[in-house]
Amino acid sequence: MINVEDFVKYLKNINIDFFTGVPDSQLSSFADYVEENCENIIAANEGNALAIASGYNLSTGNYPLVYLQNSGLGNIVNPVTSLTHSEVYSIPVVYLIGWRGQPGVHDEPQHIKQGAITLDLLNLLDIKYTVISNESNFDELKEIFENDFINQLNCGKSVAVVVSKGAFEEYKIKKENNNILSREKAIQTIVDFLSEKDMVVSTTGKSSRELFEYREELKQGHGNDFLTVGSMGHSSSIALGVALNNPNKRIFCFDGDGAILMHMGSLALIGSMKPKNFHHVMFNNSAHESVGGLPTIMSDIDINEIILACGYDKVYNAKSIDELKDVLPKFIEDNGPVFLNIDVNLKSRNDLGRPTTTPLENKLDFIEKLRS
Repeated sequence: MINVEDFVKYLKNINIDFFTGVPDSQLSSFADYVEENCENIIAANEGNALAIASGYNLSTGNYPLVYLQNSGLGNIVNPVTSLTHSEVYSIPVVYLIGWRGQPGVHDEPQHIKQGAITLDLLNLLDIKYTVISNESNFDELKEIFENDFINQLNCGKSVAVVVSKGAFEEYKIKKENNNILSREKAIQTIVDFLSEKDMVVSTTGKSSRELFEYREELKQGHGNDFLTVGSMGHSSSIALGVALNNPNKRIFCFDGDGAILMHMGSLALIGSMKPKNFHHVMFNNSAHESVGGLPTIMSDIDINEIILACGYDKVYNAKSIDELKDVLPKFIEDNGPVFLNIDVNLKSRNDLGRPTTTPLENKLDFIEKLRS
């Protein structure tokens, strides 16, 4: 395993001292260290991070590092091929990529395809890479930089360190907020207020896992819920497509602050389309809680004003169970698009399970329920 402090100190010695990206659970030790000790920008999405990194390189001549889960490679294909590539602006970048869905390593279904094509995709993008694992050591990684990667960067080309599970030694910083309400309790409370005909599209991460487990506890089945296990930031657009084509059903989107920030243009589209059956819920802990808990910028902006400016009819807010129970009847009965901002804490159960149905089974059950 590699000590993150040794790695980052070495990077700084070779003028790689600016970090930006989107947190990933397999990079949590690295991300925690740079958040506490370095110039670090947690970007809205991976493409944004690469653009920020490009601006840094243009301004300083130094090499930036962009960290991301391999699922985020899709978000950077365009800026890699049309901005940073050596055949365009030749902007050198160091990528640190968490390898989810690595072949031969058990992982969740949404990571399997991306994991299988990760290295092929890097080859297609002309990004030279090395893979580190729990058997790697710092001296080996340093040698790769000194014998190859630094020369690649000096020639205007990008390089990548692909990180397998357990490659970094543990490093954690304390993360918390002052909110009293848990996301799981908020989800359970909303579900209790929904009718048998109401449909839910839930975002990736622990929100969908908590929703699935509560349906199991209630023995309700899962046909009312589309669990967006991947494609972070797109749940609201999926819900919009469902709402527009099922005007006689209320459609609820269970969203997270990190997911909303990732693709905020969807808010303007929802507001402009004005589906009357669209009910948007944000569980706001101002953090990427499902992948380590590093902060988002949600606490720095006025999301209520943004939502209204995008064309939503109303915004509701809740910080406690009592407040939530008070606003839910109005929120549910209002014509959409309406938005409910619920402040929640960073806590989740250590024994939180994962969906026991496959994504395909979930899709088919959801379709059947929609048509009933």
